[in-house]
Amino acid sequence: MATHVTLHPQHPQPYQVQKLVTALQGGAVILYPTDTVYAIGCDLHSRPAVSRVRQIKRDASGKPLTFLCPSLATIARYAQVSDANYRVMRRLVPGPYTFILPATKLVPRLVQDPKRKTTGLRVPDHPLCQALLEGLGNPLISTSVPGYDQEPAGRWGERWANQVDFILEVDPEPVQQVSTILDLTGDIPVVTRQGQGWEAIADWLSLRS
Repeated sequence: MATHVTLHPQHPQPYQVQKLVTALQGGAVILYPTDTVYAIGCDLHSRPAVSRVRQIKRDASGKPLTFLCPSLATIARYAQVSDANYRVMRRLVPGPYTFILPATKLVPRLVQDPKRKTTGLRVPDHPLCQALLEGLGNPLISTSVPGYDQEPAGRWGERWANQVDFILEVDPEPVQQVSTILDLTGDIPVVTRQGQGWEAIADWLSLRS
């Protein structure tokens, strides 16, 4: 049965964050709020935990999993970033944007696109996510909760209580709109999913293409 943890939305309690970091380092799976939707996550480098996340998502196909990084500097460790792509991302982080980039050797194969050898990365604009990332010292898996757009977040406690170890709660809850996905593997950015923040960059991207 999952443990419910209520945290301050802007200043998460350090002792609570440390407990969660210790649990993540031990292979825990959490359900937590981000700046887009509620996500299911774990330590990127905990293979058993990543496998559990895939089971919860009912996805054993090897589809890539997005993960959160605290900054652009961290993204550069896990993805091959050209100067042009760095300039694109610098304008958009932190924020509700997922970047598809070629993976470096630091990215576990379990979370990569098996055919393209790419990965999806985000820098979230959310105090709790940043606190967890700082304490963990590793990226955090972030895959949207199945059915996030079909039921109020308050009902998830019952639905997921037997599948995750911790359910993190803040007030107010996330906006429940997925991130915009930008594929940066080609010569120009390509939007493969219009989500939160899309309107803010639509004109700018059209000028670049």
